Amino acid sequence: MSLATTVIKRSVVIDGRKTSISLEDEFWEGLKRIGEERQSRLSRLVQEIDGSRERGNLCSAIRVYVLRYYQKHLPSQG
Repeated sequence: MSLATTVIKRSVVIDGRKTSISLEDEFWEGLKRIGEERQSRLSRLVQEIDGSRERGNLCSAIRVYVLRYYQKHLPSQG
């Protein structure tokens, strides 16, 4: 299994401001799937994450959000 990954920089509009976000492709894919499941636009989801973060940068907040989302949806390992 290869651990090589590509960081992709994309622009997203948050509250009318264009901002650049650099994330690994795997996190972009996870974020897009979450948006699809929630029937929410990617920019809206990023805006929600941005508004709820307490500290740290937006890219880190998105990574943690995606990780926690999928951890929460994993079958219980009782």
